[in-house]
Amino acid sequence: MDTTPNDLLVLLAVSRSAKFATAAHALGVNHTTISRRIAALEKALGGRVLARSGSGWELTELGAEAVRVAEQVELAVGSLGESGETPDPVSGVVRMSATDGFSAYVASPAVAALRRTHPGLSVEIITVTRQALQQRSGLDIEVVVGKPQVHRAEAVHLGDYALGMYAARDYLADHGTPTTVDALMEHQLVYFVDSMLQVDDLDAPRRLVPSMKDGVTSTNVFVHVEATRAGAGIGFLPCFMADRHADLVRLLPDDLTEHLPYWMVLRPDSMRRPAVAAVARALKHQTAACYDALMGKEERV
Repeated sequence: MDTTPNDLLVLLAVSRSAKFATAAHALGVNHTTISRRIAALEKALGGRVLARSGSGWELTELGAEAVRVAEQVELAVGSLGESGETPDPVSGVVRMSATDGFSAYVASPAVAALRRTHPGLSVEIITVTRQALQQRSGLDIEVVVGKPQVHRAEAVHLGDYALGMYAARDYLADHGTPTTVDALMEHQLVYFVDSMLQVDDLDAPRRLVPSMKDGVTSTNVFVHVEATRAGAGIGFLPCFMADRHADLVRLLPDDLTEHLPYWMVLRPDSMRRPAVAAVARALKHQTAACYDALMGKEERV
């Protein structure tokens, strides 16, 4: 890796992961080599191409310009192909983050379908429930709950989903079925940890039934579902997750239904990559295909 084109490809790898170690693993070299090649590139270009951020390495303006050139180098190298064949542009690693439920029930089938026609594509899905990052180095796509306020990024509304109150049949047999909102106050809530909730739009149960005390709380929505099924209390759950379980009963749907939006955030430089654009299209298509389930309109199991 002694030439500037190779140094550009090193920078490209770092820009996609935000970490030297991850880029080194992808390129089959060690961390020291990555550091040395970035230093050589900065010397050749006469300025810094990377700056430290809370999540790793962030591109400077010079670095972003260099990455655009690096992408052209990558395409040129890839266009050589084998036996004169045109390589599939939808290949390489796409890194995205999304909430637990969306990752499992929307993103996973979308990516699986896409990989059947583009086997060279690899998608890393990081599950997290938070607001969109202002610095998103290392992530090509973010899926968040609520309309994001972002700069130097494109935000796309994917669709909405519904949440409602659910309880296990056995729990209701033991504790009675609440038939009014006031009656819910006698039960405990299964939901997010209030002090750790980073998305204001998800505070609906504390607004709708403010006197309802917490029972089991967790940062993971799958824990909400399973704790509700186990009889830990009444869960405020995404309908597309709760409706999969015949042992859960939806309570007071006319009074306690919340609709929240999923938004997709993309970096402009990421969208120039065919693989990222393809994943983004697949997510939008799959969200639309899941409309009935997401909105709690699908027939119960």
